[in-house]
Amino acid sequence: MRAVFIKEKRAIRILEKNKVGIDIGGTFTDLIVISETGKTTVHKTLSTPLDPSIGFINGLIDISEMIGLKFEEFIESIDTIVHGTTVATNALLTLRGAKTALITTKGFRDALEMRRGIREEQYNNHYRNVEPLAPRYLRYTLDERIDSSGKILTKLNEAELLEIIKKIKKEKVEAVAVCFMNSYKNNVHEQKALSIIKKHLKNVFVISSFQVLPSIRFYERVSTTAVSAFVGPIVSKYLDNLSKKLKDIKFNGKLLIMQSNGGVVLPEQVKKNPAVTVLSGPAAAPTAGAFYSELLGYKNSITVDMGGTSFDAALVINNQCVTGTEGSINRYRIALPSLDIITIGAGGGSIGWIDNGGLLRMGPQSAGSLPGPACYNRSGTLPTCTDADLILGYLNPDFFAGGKLKLDKENAEKAIKENIASKLGLSVSDAAAGMFRIINSNMAQGVRQISVERGYDPREFLFIVAGGAGSIHSSEICKELEISQFVVPNVSSIFCAAGMLLGDLKHDYIRSYFTSFSKIESQKFNMLYEEMKNEGFNALNKEEGIAENRISYHPVLDMRYVGQYHEVPLQVDWKDVLSFNTEKIFDEFHKEHNRQFGYSLKNEGTEMELINVRLRVIGKNEKPKFLKSNIKKIDINKAIKERRDVFIPETGSFKKIPVYDGDMPIFDSLINGPCVIEKITTSIFVSNSYDCLVDNYGSFIIYDKVKFPEGISKNFFN
Repeated sequence: MRAVFIKEKRAIRILEKNKVGIDIGGTFTDLIVISETGKTTVHKTLSTPLDPSIGFINGLIDISEMIGLKFEEFIESIDTIVHGTTVATNALLTLRGAKTALITTKGFRDALEMRRGIREEQYNNHYRNVEPLAPRYLRYTLDERIDSSGKILTKLNEAELLEIIKKIKKEKVEAVAVCFMNSYKNNVHEQKALSIIKKHLKNVFVISSFQVLPSIRFYERVSTTAVSAFVGPIVSKYLDNLSKKLKDIKFNGKLLIMQSNGGVVLPEQVKKNPAVTVLSGPAAAPTAGAFYSELLGYKNSITVDMGGTSFDAALVINNQCVTGTEGSINRYRIALPSLDIITIGAGGGSIGWIDNGGLLRMGPQSAGSLPGPACYNRSGTLPTCTDADLILGYLNPDFFAGGKLKLDKENAEKAIKENIASKLGLSVSDAAAGMFRIINSNMAQGVRQISVERGYDPREFLFIVAGGAGSIHSSEICKELEISQFVVPNVSSIFCAAGMLLGDLKHDYIRSYFTSFSKIESQKFNMLYEEMKNEGFNALNKEEGIAENRISYHPVLDMRYVGQYHEVPLQVDWKDVLSFNTEKIFDEFHKEHNRQFGYSLKNEGTEMELINVRLRVIGKNEKPKFLKSNIKKIDINKAIKERRDVFIPETGSFKKIPVYDGDMPIFDSLINGPCVIEKITTSIFVSNSYDCLVDNYGSFIIYDKVKFPEGISKNFFN
C-alpha cells in the first residue's frame, strides 16, 4: 500500500492515497473521493459561476472535514484529480468567449457565416442565422492556394499577412483562427502563417486547423477551428488559474481534464486544442454507465443525468460509449469526436411558464444556482421543477443536501400560484403536478431521440439514472417509455464526477483519404495509420507517462456507398487494418449500414468509398475500487424516517407513504412502492407501479411490479 507519512509530534500517521473526481455544473459542483482501499465519500456544493475554481476549492475543503482530515493532510493524500469543466460550454452558450479573428484563403471569407448553405429550419421564415464567432470585419483573407492533391498553386503572401497582423493588433483581438483551403492535404502554409503570427502577436491565442481537425470538408474544419479559438483564452486562463490555486494549497498530484470523447488528458494538451472540452462534463456519465453496466452483467445501457440545469441522455453499446463527429453547441458546429449525448433544458432549475397559447411549458430556461428555484430563498421568484417537487412531497424541506440548504415551501407555493396556478385556474398542487408531468414527458422525448431515432429500442437497455434530480422523475420517464426496470447507482447524484475517475487517457486522430476501395493504395493506407499511431504513442508514452503495454489502438473508417452524401463511421479491428482485410471490412460495413438505415447494397455489388481514416489511442488508467458493503444490514423497517403526504401519479392524488433513510445500511433489502428513499445527495421516488431492491453496492434497482410479479432475483447484481 502506498502511503503518505504525516509527522504529528512523535506519532506518525499513515494516510491512504485518494483519487478525486470533480464535476462543475451550472447549479452544483459534485465531488467524489475514493481511497485506494475503496472507501468512497461524495459531496455536492453550490457552483460559483463567476469563478468556478472557487467552488472547486470549497468542495475540497468540505470533503476534508467530512473525512476528518486537516485540509493540508487531505491535499497531500491526493494523487490524482480528474476534473470536468463547463467553461468552454458556457462560453459558447452565452457567447462570452474571446474577441476572435479568422484568417483564411482569399475567396472564402464568408464560409464561416454561410455554413452549409442550408437553412436549419427550412420552412421557418423567421429563422435567423447563428451569429458567427468571428464577425465579418475580423475575417481576413490571404492570397494563397493549395489544390485538393496538396500541390501549391499560389505561395503564401507574407507581406499581406504582416498587414493583416497590424489590423489585428489595432482591433485588440484576443484569439486568431487560421484555416486555409485544402490544408488537410498540405499544411505548409498554415504552419508558416502560425509561426509568423505567434512571432508578432505574443499575447494572443493562435490556433490553426491542422492542429484542430486536419480533415476534409472546409466548413466543418473552419467552424471547429473558430470554436477552439473563441474558447481558447478563457479555457487557458481558467486552467492556469486553477493550477495556480492547486499549487497554492500544495497539491503535488496529477490534474487531468475530462474531454468530450470520454477520455481524460493533461491540462497542457487541452490548451493545445481547447475545443476538446466543449462537452467535458456530460461526457463522464456514459463512461460511468459503461462501467456500471459491465459490473451488473449488461453490455448495453442508456444513461440519463438530470442535474440542476439540463438533462443528458447517452447510449452505451457493447460496453463502449457511442461516439459521433457531428456535434454542435448553440448551433456552432464541432466536428471533433465526442460522445453522442442528447442534452435538453430539463433540470431541477427549469422554469415553468405559460406560452402565448395558454399552454404550460417547462424550460429550457433555468434559474441555475443564482438566484435558483424560489424555494432556495435566494431572491428567485419564478417557479421551477424543484419547487414543484417540493410541493408534491418528493423533497424534504429540512433535509435538502443533508439539511445544509433549507427549502422554503411558502416561496415555492407563492411562485407557482402567481405564475402558473392563477393563470390556469388550478390549485397550487394541481399546477405542480402539471409541471411534474410535462418535464417528465420532455425527458422521455430526450431518451427517444438518443435511442428510437438511432434505431434502438430503449426497452432492451439497462436504464441507468443519475443526477441529483433524476431519481425523483425516473419512475414516470420509464413508465412512458415502457421500460420495466431501472438502476439508481449509489453514486447517482455525482455520477459524472464518478465517471471521471473511470476514464482512460484518450487521443483522437484523423486523416482524410478520399478514394474508392477499388483504387485504394494499401501502402498509403497503412502509412496514414502508422503516422497516427506514432503521434498517439508519443503523446501517451513520452508526454503523459503511460507504459507501452497499457496503450491500445482503435481504428475507425468513415465509409459510404458511391453516390451517397453521409458516411458511416465503422469501428474495425486493428489486425484487419494492418493486414488490410477488405473482405471483413466490407462485410461489417454492409451490416452496420443495414442497422442504421434499414438496407444494404451488398447483393447489388455497389462500390464503396473511403472518406477518412481515424485512430483513437487509449492509455489505460488505474481504476479506483468500488467495494461491496461489509456493514451488517439493519431491518428495513428501522430505516423508515417518517411518513408524509406525497403525490402519486397513478392515482392523481396525495397519499401518506413511508420515507426511508437511504444512507443507512439497508443493503440486500426489498422496499415496496410507493415510497421515497432519501439520501444526503439525492431523493428516489418509487411510484405505485414499482418496487425496489437494494444491492450490496448500495445501488437501487427499481422494477415494474406487473412485469416482475415475483420480484427480481437478488443475484441480479452479483
